[in-house]
Amino acid sequence: MYTVTLWEFAALAAASILVGFSKTAVSGANTVSLAIFAAVLPARESTGVLLPLLIVGDLLAVRTYRRHAHWGTLLRLFPAVAAGVVVGTVFLLWAGDAEVRTSIGAILLLMAGVTVWRRRTAARAEVPATTPDADGAGARLKAGSYGVLGGFTTMVANAGGPVMSLYLLSAGFRKLGFLGTSAWFFLIVNVAKVPFSVGLGLIDGRSLLLDALLALFVLPGAYIGKACVDRINQRLFERLVIAATVLGGLQLLLR
Repeated sequence: MYTVTLWEFAALAAASILVGFSKTAVSGANTVSLAIFAAVLPARESTGVLLPLLIVGDLLAVRTYRRHAHWGTLLRLFPAVAAGVVVGTVFLLWAGDAEVRTSIGAILLLMAGVTVWRRRTAARAEVPATTPDADGAGARLKAGSYGVLGGFTTMVANAGGPVMSLYLLSAGFRKLGFLGTSAWFFLIVNVAKVPFSVGLGLIDGRSLLLDALLALFVLPGAYIGKACVDRINQRLFERLVIAATVLGGLQLLLR
């Protein structure tokens, strides 16, 4: 098993709680988990440790919101996401720990910027209560561009959440449709990433032993998120998530 101190394990446990919380309440919390895992463990291997925990969270999210998915949107996204995952896998074939750590830091800062831009855009104009984008050339182009970026970021750093959040919001999704579509999307994509991660040596017996312990903390996080989703002060929480993401990204870049 990875050698970690008691304080480092406590940090990983807290990050695992945030994994569960992010899957059933606020997806942005997951970027904080990513930063903690990459800071405590070797950056490259941290992605393999985090992936099974994300899948546990995805299963809990699908169990909660499974009836609210928009499958037309999912089918439109998957080909582009698959291309992005392949590009991310090629990158990981040659990238060492330093390159992965720098990439994760840069991706975190990029995602923080995307989140800030999304919040400012939403403040100028309320998201319309419409059905998701209809199929068409514009919708396919948007799905393709977001899908490739989401596939790459999720493969390299498990950081596709903010990209997909931005896409789903821009497509006109309301809360339940957003949560249901996001839950199924990440369950399918994260399970599909497992063979790639195993082939790259990111998931092995050592990482799974650590996952077996940390998975116990994902469960309460998911139930806390489910209980808080209708009560949480979204604006304050997103500000805290953005601040923590920026600090985590800078720490990885300057480490």
